[in-house]
Amino acid sequence: MSRLSPRTFLANRVAFLLVLMAIVMVVMSLLSPYFLNVDNLLGMTRFGAVLALIGIGQSLVILAGGAGIDISVGSIISLSGVLFGLMVKADVPLALALPACVVVGALLGAVNGVTVALWGMPPMIGTFSTMWAYGALALVLTRGVPVSGFPEVFGFLGQGKILGIPAQTLLFVVPAYFLFHFMLSWTSFGRSIYLVGVNDEAARFAGISPRKVRFALYTLSGALAGCGALIMSSWLMAARADVGNGMELQAITVAVLGGVNIFGGSGSLLGTLMAVMIVTMVQTGLQLANINAIWQLALLGAILLGAVALNQSVLRERVRR
Repeated sequence: MSRLSPRTFLANRVAFLLVLMAIVMVVMSLLSPYFLNVDNLLGMTRFGAVLALIGIGQSLVILAGGAGIDISVGSIISLSGVLFGLMVKADVPLALALPACVVVGALLGAVNGVTVALWGMPPMIGTFSTMWAYGALALVLTRGVPVSGFPEVFGFLGQGKILGIPAQTLLFVVPAYFLFHFMLSWTSFGRSIYLVGVNDEAARFAGISPRKVRFALYTLSGALAGCGALIMSSWLMAARADVGNGMELQAITVAVLGGVNIFGGSGSLLGTLMAVMIVTMVQTGLQLANINAIWQLALLGAILLGAVALNQSVLRERVRR
């Protein structure tokens, strides 16, 4: 029987993440006796719901290659939430305001798709620009004051439970994961995403337009951020202009840690969700241990750096073979 080499183990991202998850649970339980608590563990799924949604969107964008990345997702959450709050404040029924928030997110994502996929602007520059533009517009619309006064029933999305499980996990994260997993695994569009991520020219010879694929994915990423805005607004029962600040770094971290190749063409959403669980456990554990938020950001940056280095090591090993 052949021995499992360290490189082979690292290349199996699911196995690696399972071991890493176990290590994180042990370390965090040592830092805080309250970590391994059923209520706390279920609560972590509530904290990680928004990150899971934008992590899925970020993974899709990166998978399509072309140096694709969406740095604006945090600002899309903020601006979509603010516009949703203003709609509710203007007496727009929830039945209309809820889907409208998702549509707003999709439209904001489509702007990224136009600038990056259709106009050819570098993704880093294009989405960095919209990050500042969307964030500034959210501040202008609210003047820095959170929009509140939501109907009490709206709080169920972010605070309620279904069979003991946070509602946002069952109503948003689980459907989103299965929908996009099915899309990547069983549809021609999903296969197109991987092909575009590997080689633009090969995709064109196969009759696939890389620009249209990437435009669609930026739009989907925005729509998922719009869903995240609903969860955050419901959780806080207010729409804040700064609520999405910093979430773009977390979205990139979980996508890369989950095994999505930063250059596109390979990766899975299962790895992304497992990475969401790991990052959420780290953040929750550090908060319970009263570790300064600055150190939490530093650790998140270290995880991102380590994930990129790991992905590059695995990629070089595959090329060598």
